[in-house]
Amino acid sequence: MTADPRQAKLTILSLAIGAFAIGVSEFAAMGLLPYFATGLDVTEPVAGYAISGYALGVVIGAPVLAVLGARLSRKTFLTMLIGAFALANLLGAIAPDIATFTGARVLAGLPHGAYLGIAMLVAADLLPKGQRAAGVAKVMLGLTIANVVGVPTAGAIGQTFGWRWCFVIVGALALLSLTMISRFAPADAPDSDASPLRELGALRNRAVWLTLMVGAVGFGGIFAVYSYLSAAMIEAAAAPEWSIPMALSAFGVGTTIGNVVAGRLASWSRLGGAFVLLCGMVVVPVIYTMVLGSWPAMIAVVLLLGMTAGLVIPLQMRLMDVAGDAQSLAAALNHAAFNLANALGPYMAGLALAAGYGWASTGWVGAGLAAAGAAALGVAWLDTRRPGKSVPAASGSC
Repeated sequence: MTADPRQAKLTILSLAIGAFAIGVSEFAAMGLLPYFATGLDVTEPVAGYAISGYALGVVIGAPVLAVLGARLSRKTFLTMLIGAFALANLLGAIAPDIATFTGARVLAGLPHGAYLGIAMLVAADLLPKGQRAAGVAKVMLGLTIANVVGVPTAGAIGQTFGWRWCFVIVGALALLSLTMISRFAPADAPDSDASPLRELGALRNRAVWLTLMVGAVGFGGIFAVYSYLSAAMIEAAAAPEWSIPMALSAFGVGTTIGNVVAGRLASWSRLGGAFVLLCGMVVVPVIYTMVLGSWPAMIAVVLLLGMTAGLVIPLQMRLMDVAGDAQSLAAALNHAAFNLANALGPYMAGLALAAGYGWASTGWVGAGLAAAGAAALGVAWLDTRRPGKSVPAASGSC
């Protein structure tokens, strides 16, 4: 797939708008939970099944759809994925009961991982070799800007006009992305050699599994802290209510800055860049335990925590280096791994809280998970040193 500079920019913008819609849909739903629980006349724990359903859809849909779409052109597949995402969100907007709404959230989660994974592959292919990581980072900016602007705006719209409008707007943004991809993305022919079996070949690749393990475990360090941030600020620091949106936006600002930095780190070294970010992911939660009780300091620390979230970029580039012919499946699995981290981090931190270790325990759990991710990264690096393994140059997979 080739494109002139203007076409490349418009295509990447189209893909980033789709990523923005996905980010708003995923994260704003968490903030709107009390509102759709009331609107659908269910308790908040029951409404929470819709949140879990979305994550389940991501984990299932990422590998399954990547395999099923192996014979399609990437442009065609992307339009199908973002179109399905748009329809699922619009279905959620008109859902008459919690069962329908939860089903719609599962359907919305199915194309999430495959879309983001393939969008990153397309963005990387549109740019010269030395700029591929920057292309991936630009697509990811859609997700990070969703946290800075989209989620607070969607929350305000949901509170003012009703929660259903959030999903209507997300559906409209996804349709805008579909239209722009159809208009601007260069046409590409399906890979005649592609097949589901070839994509499944990624599952036999040890380097792929080791890279996925880094994300599935290490990134849980962020979610262990972030998931309980609001509650910790209110209960441990007596933070005013207006400071909570500020903290969430600070995290989004941090991720936006972090993605730019991560793109440069990934261009320098895939594994080296991931290691730098994981080190930050270990240190920042430890600092968090030290400032607990001062909500302004907690906001400053969560901004730093967001800057480590660019880990997804060097890991995505690493997968592109080692996945061989199974690029689509490996890219989609990366996002499934990060959603597993989204489940693991809060679960482990929740166990520590339930055991009575206090709010600081979320920081220690976060640091421990990030350290475990760094250990997995060390195993991945050692794997590149096995006899018979070539050692890439600094700008390659290492």
